Amino acid sequence: MTSYPREELTREVAFVAYHLHWSLDSILDLDHQTRREFIHEISEINRIINTRRQEADSPVLGRRSESN
Repeated sequence: MTSYPREELTREVAFVAYHLHWSLDSILDLDHQTRREFIHEISEINRIINTRRQEADSPVLGRRSESN
């Protein structure tokens, strides 16, 4: 069995915990592939949300935000 780099595991756990508010034990119970799938999906959701926000704030693509 290959050891998983501690720094990478820490980043993955922090990422999932931050976004899903899961406990450390719940995240560590996931196998590596499943954890990576969650990370991918969370990243995709964030990408979509950020794109929509940028489009909504763009004077060309959408409305300007109230603060502009």
